[in-house]
Amino acid sequence: MEQERTFKAAADSYVQHGGEQRYLSPLVARFGAELVTAITPLQVRNAAIDMLPNAAPSTRNRQIITPTRAVLYHAHDLGWRLPARIRLFPAPKQRKTVPANRRWLERFVDQCDADGLKHLAALALMMNLTGARVSEAIALEGQDVDLRQRTAMLVKTKTDVMSLRYLPDHLVERIRELDPRPGVRVFRYTSRFSVNERIAAVCRRAGLPYKSSHTVGRHAFATNALNAGVSVRVAMDAGGWKSSTIFLETYAHSLNAGRTVMDRFNAIHQQDQC
Repeated sequence: MEQERTFKAAADSYVQHGGEQRYLSPLVARFGAELVTAITPLQVRNAAIDMLPNAAPSTRNRQIITPTRAVLYHAHDLGWRLPARIRLFPAPKQRKTVPANRRWLERFVDQCDADGLKHLAALALMMNLTGARVSEAIALEGQDVDLRQRTAMLVKTKTDVMSLRYLPDHLVERIRELDPRPGVRVFRYTSRFSVNERIAAVCRRAGLPYKSSHTVGRHAFATNALNAGVSVRVAMDAGGWKSSTIFLETYAHSLNAGRTVMDRFNAIHQQDQC
């Protein structure tokens, strides 16, 4: 049994249990045959430098340290080794991306309608209102949409599992106009690059600052959900996030945070005075 507890076996089990596989292939090539008990934190950090010699610390953390640590923690959950405490490389905080707010989205959709780009308008709303990644949204086919139940079933690109999303009424009507059919992509696009090129063109015509599909979608979904009063756990589950750290540090933004807290304190004080 000890011989079967390799990094590859742990990585395979990690993916089967819903873990992300995006950066695992080069790690399996590097550590695959090694026993998980033999892999040390220093070995992983040295591998990050060796595999990505010219990369920024944040890239090494994202592509090497974090996924390797996740697999080794999963190995601990399986009872194969002690927890792996692998330090991240010091990396400066990156400026958070400003998500697409409601006004930006309204102007963008209006420009799409004026340009006759109904598929792009519906796609932007799909990403914005469900937190779908652009790759998941463009892969959506007619049989994956139930307009009566107001749901769509996404194939999660990072885990190859299905994820149910609920569609607001106005998005349902947009999708209905596209006449979704089995075996045919709902939004017609096949590449995220073509989607972002179209978004950039619409932004130029509308006089809007360019925002990528990811910023229009997942960034905005997280921000809007939290500002609507939804709990972090509910927002994460609704958008398909696994890591609360990534969700809070990367995607969650507060709008008028100081004013919101002040209003809450004022409301509490007024109640106390009654």
